[in-house]
Amino acid sequence: MNAAEKVRKGAPVRRRGNRTGFTTGACSAAAARAATLGLVSGRVPDHVDCRLPNGQLVRFAVADGAVDADSAHAVVVKDAGDDPDATNGAHLTADVRRLQGEAGRVKLCGGPGVGTVTQEGLGLEVGGPAINPVPRANIADNVRAAAGDLLDRDGLEVTISVPGGEAMAKKTLNARLGILGGISILGTTGIVKPYSTAAFRASVVQGVQVGAAQRQPAVVFTTGGRTEKCAMREHPELAQACFVQMGDFVKAAFDAAQKYGFRRVILGAMVGKLTKVAQGLAVTHAWRKAIDRDLLAGAASEIGAPPVLVEEIRAAETGRFAAEKLAALGLAVPFHRALAQRAWASLNARYPGAFELDILVCDFEGRPIVTLRHAEAVGASQGESS
Repeated sequence: MNAAEKVRKGAPVRRRGNRTGFTTGACSAAAARAATLGLVSGRVPDHVDCRLPNGQLVRFAVADGAVDADSAHAVVVKDAGDDPDATNGAHLTADVRRLQGEAGRVKLCGGPGVGTVTQEGLGLEVGGPAINPVPRANIADNVRAAAGDLLDRDGLEVTISVPGGEAMAKKTLNARLGILGGISILGTTGIVKPYSTAAFRASVVQGVQVGAAQRQPAVVFTTGGRTEKCAMREHPELAQACFVQMGDFVKAAFDAAQKYGFRRVILGAMVGKLTKVAQGLAVTHAWRKAIDRDLLAGAASEIGAPPVLVEEIRAAETGRFAAEKLAALGLAVPFHRALAQRAWASLNARYPGAFELDILVCDFEGRPIVTLRHAEAVGASQGESS
């Protein structure tokens, strides 16, 4: 084994479970249907068949139920399958109350543990419960199906609550989106897929939408918590709503920034994700595509790194190897600036003239290394082409 091979690190394949689960919206609809059946029949069933938004009919266990003259109560415990979901095990609770003389009406309310919408941009009423449109319709459809003739005479008030929901919400981005006091009731299909990327991608777009609705002057995309904290310290003049953790979803984030008309975008990243942005990847996850070692080596060579080190970087599996070796030589700033210029050029080619783009590069402790400002990047790009 030669020296170049020794610095390469193999990554074992990560094993993931594939058991699907159910969304908070699906569990809420099931609880609401069970409570409505209890109100109609005088007894909340032990199991309930619920129609999901995707049309699938699923049987849910009912964990708790009670009925009195004009109301009923039912609980369905959320099973998120193999998805690492903050709301797994939540007790989605429905209390259904008869509204005498309000024939045909189904009124949906949020109880304790369901967040309250406090900002525009979510497509939900400010001051109302954070129950998204698809779950709202699905809950109402299941209640109507279970109520039958009861709605010919009276209406029904359905209150969804989640014991402990406020604590669960602290593990989500709800506060950033202006959803306070609890979790959101979500789900467009009713099914949670393990390690679903769809939910994260949707949250990125939603974050941009909220910032645009508040007419924020810029959106700041970061790849994780450390880069976000770094960006917040570097830009204290910007409101919290400007900051959106895009994770791996580069294209979704920048498409949303363009769609909602932002004229200034700031990208905060570390060496690995920055390199993948420079590669032009729409999704930067490690499982999608390996890091471009030639790109890293080219940047190192450009800033005068020793040829032997350049070849070691070309053989290494991670961007961190290059960053640490070059930092030891006092070349951290020019190296990261060279990578940032490549990332800026890649993004500018995809979104020409859409917005001014600054790139903030952070180290592994979340400290700033260098900021490449838009005017500087334009000048460097024009110098290369002349």
